[in-house]
Amino acid sequence: MSIPTRILTVDDSPSMRALLNHALTTQGFDVSQAEDGIAALDWLALNEVDVVITDINMPRLDGFGLIEKLREGSRHRDRPILVLTTESSDEKKARARAAGATGWIVKPFDPAKLVAAVRRVAH
Repeated sequence: MSIPTRILTVDDSPSMRALLNHALTTQGFDVSQAEDGIAALDWLALNEVDVVITDINMPRLDGFGLIEKLREGSRHRDRPILVLTTESSDEKKARARAAGATGWIVKPFDPAKLVAAVRRVAH
């Protein structure tokens, strides 16, 4: 039996975390969750993950800051990071790409497209 892909979802909305958890666990992914960038960094300091899915607009540390922090060190330099947000401006997408995001998905998300995107970027 293969080891499931481990995903950390980062979103300040409990309902969005629940939707992500359901969409991903029903497809066999191992999902952990954090409510903002600081909580994600704390969790990642002690745990391994294959893919990070993050919102942009969050308290304490937003998605841009989280991506920048993860890309600073060698441990997460090549980790796929998908941005999942209501934001859709080219400026925000360019900023996320510049910070090191792997891909961009707009909310509300299509579960099948989300799963396809995760499978595409997971190594």
